[in-house]
Amino acid sequence: MILFLTIVILILITIIIFQVKRKREQNVTLQYIHTKLQAIINEQTNEKILVATSNQELQTLLTTINALLEDTHKIVAKHRKTESSMKKMLANISHDLKTPLTVVLGYTEMLQLQHSVSDAERNRLLSGIHVKTEEVLKLIHTFFDLAKIEAGDTDYPITKVNVNEICRKNILSFYDMVMSVGLQIDIHIPETPIYALGNEEALDRVLNNLIANAIAYGAEGRVLGLTVRMDTSDVYIDVWDCGKGIDEYHIDSVFERMYTLEDSRNKSFQGSGLGLTITKRLVEIMNGTIQLTSIPYEKTVFTISLKRMMY
Repeated sequence: MILFLTIVILILITIIIFQVKRKREQNVTLQYIHTKLQAIINEQTNEKILVATSNQELQTLLTTINALLEDTHKIVAKHRKTESSMKKMLANISHDLKTPLTVVLGYTEMLQLQHSVSDAERNRLLSGIHVKTEEVLKLIHTFFDLAKIEAGDTDYPITKVNVNEICRKNILSFYDMVMSVGLQIDIHIPETPIYALGNEEALDRVLNNLIANAIAYGAEGRVLGLTVRMDTSDVYIDVWDCGKGIDEYHIDSVFERMYTLEDSRNKSFQGSGLGLTITKRLVEIMNGTIQLTSIPYEKTVFTISLKRMMY
């Protein structure tokens, strides 16, 4: 009997020792997790917490923590990218506002100081002030349009739209401009109506931006193209040109805020750098996608994809 009790006591002591040891190991592991997590948060690193353990509860906890860390890393990276983009956008907007406003200020000072200005000279200066003021207003309106779109403060109800008619209307609106710069037009729009899920106003603005962009940057190719096609699930609109195109290095950047090519600061190519950003946001509002492919001086294509609707 005494032997039996001794064995039982020894077994109990062994179990207690094992539990105490396991508890100590868990405390050490939890302390390590806490310290490591605190370091990751403080130093804002992209590390994860790696611990070798057979404890199922700890494994589940670590999996959840690492998933949260990964989401946090993505949010921080997105925030940093947005912050950098906003700083660049504000710097460029300041530059683009400063230039015409400086001209306006110069013209007004000339009008104030030169009392003997002829009527012809006065009209020339006033005309310059008018043009530069319109430039400033256009930039401000574009900036606030993007701000409203990104804040979700826009009303673009998604309905069934006739893609053929919208494309024809938009390419015709540029007819005089296309003819004035000597471009050929290559249009492929099926006679049979093609319908997509979208918004006519938003699609109008998207096409307007893309066609204007093709004329501004692709005029050297002497061709402007627009193609409407579809498959069983989607409708595709290709706006293309054969101009200088965009190098592969820049393709991923063209939809960023305030992105402009080097010669966009030239007078003939001047733009706010927000047009393609707005274009992408509008396509996304219509639950579509936009892609760019470009082979310089061969073919540059912006492709809009929208969900197809049956007749």
